[in-house]
Amino acid sequence: MNNTVFKVPAPVNEPVLGYAKGSPEKIALKKAIADARSKQINVPMYIGSELVYTVNKIKLSPPHDHQHILGYASEGDASHVQRAIDAALAARTAWAALSWEQRASIFLKAADLLAGPYRARINAATMLGQSKNAYQAEIDSACELIDFLRFNVAFMEQVYTQQPESSKGMWNRLEYRPLEGFVFALTPFNFTAIAGNLPSCVAMMGNVTVWKPAYTQIYSAQVIMEVFREAGLPDGVINLIYVDGPVAGDVIFKHPDFAGIHFTGSTRVFQTIWKTIGENIHLYKSYPRIVGETGGKDFVMAHESADAKALATGLVRGAFEYQGQKCSAASRAYIPSNIWEEVKGYIVEDLKEIKIGGTEDFTNFVNAVIDERAFDKIATYIDNAKKSDKVTIIAGGNYDKSKGYFIEPTVLLTSDPLYVTMCEEIFGPVLTIYVYEAADFEQTLELVNSTSPYALTGAIFAKDRYAIDLATKKLVDAAGNFYINDKPTGAVVGQQPFGGARASGTNDKAGSILNLFRWVQPRTIKETFVSPTDYKYPFLGEE
Repeated sequence: MNNTVFKVPAPVNEPVLGYAKGSPEKIALKKAIADARSKQINVPMYIGSELVYTVNKIKLSPPHDHQHILGYASEGDASHVQRAIDAALAARTAWAALSWEQRASIFLKAADLLAGPYRARINAATMLGQSKNAYQAEIDSACELIDFLRFNVAFMEQVYTQQPESSKGMWNRLEYRPLEGFVFALTPFNFTAIAGNLPSCVAMMGNVTVWKPAYTQIYSAQVIMEVFREAGLPDGVINLIYVDGPVAGDVIFKHPDFAGIHFTGSTRVFQTIWKTIGENIHLYKSYPRIVGETGGKDFVMAHESADAKALATGLVRGAFEYQGQKCSAASRAYIPSNIWEEVKGYIVEDLKEIKIGGTEDFTNFVNAVIDERAFDKIATYIDNAKKSDKVTIIAGGNYDKSKGYFIEPTVLLTSDPLYVTMCEEIFGPVLTIYVYEAADFEQTLELVNSTSPYALTGAIFAKDRYAIDLATKKLVDAAGNFYINDKPTGAVVGQQPFGGARASGTNDKAGSILNLFRWVQPRTIKETFVSPTDYKYPFLGEE
């Protein structure tokens, strides 16, 4: 018998490669990009042991070059959703019975594959499929996904080691069972790492999943699936399908074995899902776990003591990296009058230097938004701002979709702190700024807290420690991730567990042990070594 006490490798955040001119990683990445562009691939669904191809095809094109075709994916229907559920449930017993160390080994191997032979390929797929520049792809599809896999294994170990106390004569223990049924992972376009994490962290805890990525993320999703399969993930544990959302939901949310959903996407969709689950609650064997991270209207609040250059840099990076298509992107800013002109000067200067174009040109900082629907929506906000007497365009304001879905980084200055772009999530490269009187700092904090229904990320820039303390307290409910003198984006797994409340989600903190607890169904076991043989207690004795 093996009495070894296993200890998983201590996780360390994956180093971010620099992709400097002539570096091995840049040469490898350029080769991977060229290889991907030179061919068209036929992407199957992964259901159980089958690679499923269908007649209906989804065209896969770079958002920055929408005439180019990278390949086609096979679109499924309701029958494929049912097949995926059946495959997951068929795999459940063997997968749940597998020791946690064996499950851990699969995902640790997947992390090493991504860090090594698949790194250039997953980054190239993200750059082409989702129009991320090399740095944004590196910190997402390589580093963050690697970190999710390695840190979640360590968190899993911590979960299983948490055990109750035992009184004399008994042994109490907690068994962390997977959920009874299957879990639906519904993932977004904007982060390859999220797409990989949502189904894998669920599976890591012994669950089986049906995974539906956004259509605009399929190109990199299929690389993730290849990595999992090469790492030894058994058939049926994660089933990857490409099916229209309502079609998938109509099957999944009526299935008695539906055990939970792991979601990242829009607030509207999440609320619809929650309502549907509630309406169907009588159908399920158990109460489903509902875990979701949704939208944000993320703020940057500046105090009169803020460093103007640091603030400007935080705004440019926070608002315009990945074209503002991060749930955490800075989209509304409150700047005191005493430093506004200086901050504006730095922002305008930076935006004059920034280049816009395809991801294959490594000198481009800004690339395309994800698709035509997003482009048109963002352009409408900009057009309406141009017509408003409450708005001045400080920078940008132009757009063009003839070759790719390109929108200039746009900075709006509004005289109305409740103007529409201060309140509504845009999910694009648009930053709206309200300049307040420096003496009105505390009142403006109240404005920040009450303007938006979201509470995902936010930041305070200040040198004055009393101001930082006041903002931290006044904005306690306004952001699940709060940053001091830094942009409100860039949460790192194991360092800043990510998630928000209010309309921004259930705040179950991806990248932490808190999230993994949602995917287990604990069973308490009490064993008594010498059982009582008489019902009588001492108090029943005669006087």
